[in-house]
This record gives sequence, C-alpha cells and structure tokens, in this order.
Amino acid sequence: MAMLGKAVRMSRLVNPKSDKMMAITVDHSISRGILQGLINIQDTIDKIVAGGPNAITMTKGIAELCFPKHAGKCSLLLKCSSYSPVEPTCDGMFGDAEEGVRMGADGVSVGAMMLGNYQAQQLREIGEMSKQCMALGMPLIGHMYPKGESVKKEDYTKWENIAYSVRAGAELGVDIIKTTYTGDPDTMAKVVASCPARVAIQGGDGCHTIEDYMNMTYDAINKAGVGGVVFGRFVWSYEDVTSLVKSLGSIIHEGATVKQALEMLHDLESDTRKK
Repeated sequence: MAMLGKAVRMSRLVNPKSDKMMAITVDHSISRGILQGLINIQDTIDKIVAGGPNAITMTKGIAELCFPKHAGKCSLLLKCSSYSPVEPTCDGMFGDAEEGVRMGADGVSVGAMMLGNYQAQQLREIGEMSKQCMALGMPLIGHMYPKGESVKKEDYTKWENIAYSVRAGAELGVDIIKTTYTGDPDTMAKVVASCPARVAIQGGDGCHTIEDYMNMTYDAINKAGVGGVVFGRFVWSYEDVTSLVKSLGSIIHEGATVKQALEMLHDLESDTRKK
C-alpha cells in the first residue's frame, strides 16, 4: 500500500504529457535571508500558483499560513531541512515524512552539501528520512550539491562532482534529486546517466538573463534528458512572476523553443499591462 501511495503522489508531481516536473521553491529565507521577492510571501505564492507549476516547495510554517487557499491547485513539497548563512555547508533537519502526510504534501524535501565536513551527518539524516518515506508512501526530494569544504568553487559545476552527489541520493532512496546544471548538455547527460533516480536542475547563479535561463532549461530538458526543474530566485524576483512560470512551462511541458517561450512571455506581459 505504501508503494501505491508513493505512485499516486509522484503522478501529481510529474506532468503526464511531458513526463517532466516543474517545481518552484520559496524556501530561501532561512538559508539566505528574506530576499526581495519573498518579503510579501503570500503575494509571491499566489503569483507562482497562478502560473500553473506542478509543485511548490516551502517550509511547514509558511505552508500552514499561506498555502491553504491553493490546496488542490498544485502539489505541496514540504521542505524539511535548511542550511544557514553561518553554516552554509550543513543542512539541519526540522521536519519529517509524517508531518508531510498530515499536511497533505505530495513530497518532502531535504538538502545536503556534499563532499564536505557535514556529509556523513547529512546522509544519516537523509537515510532516516528515506526510511520514513518508504513506510508512508511519500516521495523524497533531495537538494544535493557538491558544495562542501573539499570542493573549490570553480569545481561546483564539474560533472563528476555533480554525478557523485546525485548518485549518493539515489543510493539512499531519494526519488527526485535537484542539483546544479553542469553548464552544457553533454556533461549534464553524463550526470543523468549516472543516476537511476529522476534528476532535476536548479536555477542557480550561472545565468544572467531570462533568455539565458530559458536556454539552460531547453538544453537540460531536450538535450541532457533531465527529469525536471526546481527553480527559485530568478522566477520570484522577476517583475511578472505568473507570466514567467507559464512561459517556462511551455518549454518544459509543451516542447516550445526558447524563441517561442520568449514571445509567449512578451505577449503575456503585454496582456498583464493592459489589465
């Protein structure tokens, strides 16, 4: 029965037409501070949900306060850990799978900064969370990056380090693993090939414009074969959040080109300004 529960929840996270997932995360305030775009968190969540993502990731307190009006519109991914500005390589756990079931989540999410001083501690906690998720039929999402103390900053996007991180998640029973994009589809395809679990990319800091992010999305989905995206800052810091979510969805789920998605974004923004 637990495996049936996981299958039901996974079916709500992944678009049946594209077999891809588009999730947006608003869980940054503990790890990075209250950034522009997350100050009025209710307004931001409203705009994201209006864009039609498959899921949105948030912590339990924000979910209880801001998500009830959107119940049933998109899936909730309950964030159960975070790092902090003073300990950026150590995710501390503050939730569990049982809480996710109680809150109606379709997945619980945990993080780990790999290849660093806290890797053993974080993997123990992920292993315990995986055990809970398997017992309760709850999908487990891991945010796993090679950003521990042993990794130089210029090696954060090295495909071997990213592959190590996502494979570790698969080894522990993580169902969907969010990680860094390598920077090109050929090496990202190697990461995907190394991991039998679903791999999703983050937005990250490697892009400078919306067109850059759309190009990354197109290449990752169509050339590297990733199973989805989990985007955050560049989405909710954009002036027209809803239109951007819809336009990104056209690439991820509808097979749109970057040119088509940019045209769609322009048209949607024009319609918004007329209202």
